[in-house]
Amino acid sequence: MSRRCELTGKAVLSGHKVSHSNHKTKRVFRPNLVQVSLISEALGRSVRLRVSAHALRSVEHRGGLDAFLAKAPELELSQGARELKRKIAKAAVDAPVEQAAS
Repeated sequence: MSRRCELTGKAVLSGHKVSHSNHKTKRVFRPNLVQVSLISEALGRSVRLRVSAHALRSVEHRGGLDAFLAKAPELELSQGARELKRKIAKAAVDAPVEQAAS
């Protein structure tokens, strides 16, 4: 499993640790990844994703997983998140048709 956020694409970066005497040694900057269950209102179920803490805040700010995925570019998303985005979009299109029939 790669250290990459499934929603924003944040990944491991490398750089230098710089001491007081300006010696530089290699180090890595790892994203703060957490395993969370997010609820999709369009699908009516929860989805487990490995996302960064920053992405979790962005999901809450945009109003939930469905709204976040609707605005997210496909290139940033993982393969599983892309499939989820397509399922949510399909469910959103089918939902008004079912309500109109009732």
